Amino acid sequence: MPAEIVLLTSDAEVPHLTEILKRHNPALTVVPAFDRGSLASACEQAADGNWRLIAFCSSVIVPAEILSASGGPAYNFHPGPPTYPGSHVASFAIYDGAEMFGATVHEMAAQVDSGPIVGVEWFQVPDGLRFMDLEIKAYRALVKLFMDLAPHLASDDAPLPRLDMAWGERATTKQDFERMGHIDDTMSEAEIKLRFRAFG
Repeated sequence: MPAEIVLLTSDAEVPHLTEILKRHNPALTVVPAFDRGSLASACEQAADGNWRLIAFCSSVIVPAEILSASGGPAYNFHPGPPTYPGSHVASFAIYDGAEMFGATVHEMAAQVDSGPIVGVEWFQVPDGLRFMDLEIKAYRALVKLFMDLAPHLASDDAPLPRLDMAWGERATTKQDFERMGHIDDTMSEAEIKLRFRAFG
């Protein structure tokens, strides 16, 4: 079983996610990382070949050399479904009028949100939802996925089984989000209201 997990997330999540993991492997060492610098340091000090990297709601892009350094796949918990890779995905789902949304767990690859998918949690999007409310629902789905997969992640060296699912073709970026937040006098009132609900 893994001796150590490097957990790339925010400081608010660390104690809660650590507690969930250690329920299933009390001997497990969980080392938090918050940015590129602390991630590199944590991975350099990790047990030789017997550690696993998990990213949870992190915007840090993990370098390829770190992805290849651990004993098996690194996993990312992405706050959106496979149909919405990239950044600020709740906003684009609302703008598109998506009826279903969710959260995804996948193996990390050099290209962001492109690795094999190992877990998905779907839910229906209520009418009239704003992007912040959809982000909260996606976060709750992500926590459920973490709890479901924690027994394996904490105590089993084998990779998680891959699902036969593909990512959507368009990965949105922070620049896409900022561009969609702009309005002008050529837009209809309906378009302006939709952009406000989707992008703030």
